[in-house]
Amino acid sequence: MKKVFVMGLVLCMSGLFTAANATVRKTANPVVFAHGLAGWDNLLGYFYFGDGVGNFVGDACDEFLEVVCNGGLNSSQKAFAAGVQPFASSEVRGTQLADQIQSYLATVGATYVNIIGHSQGGIDARKAAVVLKQRKGFTVVKTMVSVSSPHRGSPVAKYILNLGPGVTSVVSALATFYGNTVYGAGNDPIAAAKQLVYNDYSSTDGVTTGMKAYNTAYASYSTAVSNRLASVITAQQGLDVNAALYILSKGFYDIDGDGASCAVASDDCDNDGALGKGNGSKTDEDDDGLVGINSQQMGYRLAYSTCFLCDDYMTQDTGLGYLTDMNNPTSAQQSSHADVVHQDHLDVTGAGTTTLDRDEFYAAIIDYMAANGG
Repeated sequence: MKKVFVMGLVLCMSGLFTAANATVRKTANPVVFAHGLAGWDNLLGYFYFGDGVGNFVGDACDEFLEVVCNGGLNSSQKAFAAGVQPFASSEVRGTQLADQIQSYLATVGATYVNIIGHSQGGIDARKAAVVLKQRKGFTVVKTMVSVSSPHRGSPVAKYILNLGPGVTSVVSALATFYGNTVYGAGNDPIAAAKQLVYNDYSSTDGVTTGMKAYNTAYASYSTAVSNRLASVITAQQGLDVNAALYILSKGFYDIDGDGASCAVASDDCDNDGALGKGNGSKTDEDDDGLVGINSQQMGYRLAYSTCFLCDDYMTQDTGLGYLTDMNNPTSAQQSSHADVVHQDHLDVTGAGTTTLDRDEFYAAIIDYMAANGG
């Protein structure tokens, strides 16, 4: 599936060959990509789910002479990149995502869908699945995979809301990471940040926010996905990471994202904004610059394997168990470094500078979905 081979390019341009490797399976139902904080079509000037040069990773090579596409996908694969409010709570964004999925399914004549959600998109996807089931009266989502999602909160969100050192405002802090998108009409950056803190951030603002309450409110999400839940866990490694993320998480603030559970499993017992408690080590690679590995598992944890001259692939780590109760992971699900993909939070989007082949990465997720009832 490697795209560096000249012969594959020649064949593709001749219209005789539209996929670099025919073994990647096609999902029976379309795949919707749900973006995280910022925007679906412009994250620091890049397509959010891009391959690094501006091409959508879900675009199959399905047209004659098409080369600006993901040659790793089956040529019949259907996929769509949703676009919800860039900065808002998942209460808002999840409903918007459900609306867009319904519209897309009507357009392509499909009944069921699979969802890949990055960061907050993985949180939005859980509400969308519940909303779709309520509206339709049956389970619409077949499989769901989250990537780098703070299902149990992010210390960085709380750090920003607390206006830590170097932070002058919530808006300017988010603009540092995500660009001028934050200033767009309809955005609510403070609500977005409060969503991503584990506990209710303020008892006096008239609204209960945070991931703990959200996880309780949408606990039925696991029954709104009929076949498989899974997640990809990311963490920084070494210095080959986004400079802003590295400086934040290592220079200003150590996320400490791999501690075991508290005495009460659903507590944030060090009050850092994420469930659990860190292990106290400042040197271990336990976060991706924004989210600790303790927050990211949903369903099965997936292991990503690269393969030279063949397809990259995803397998599930059954040893760590299957997690559906977002507020009550096991200690191992919070602290284990097993199967972590060594990329920072933006590397799996189109904005990161990385050696990760995003086309292959997302083709591997889609192949996993196809193999598990997608």
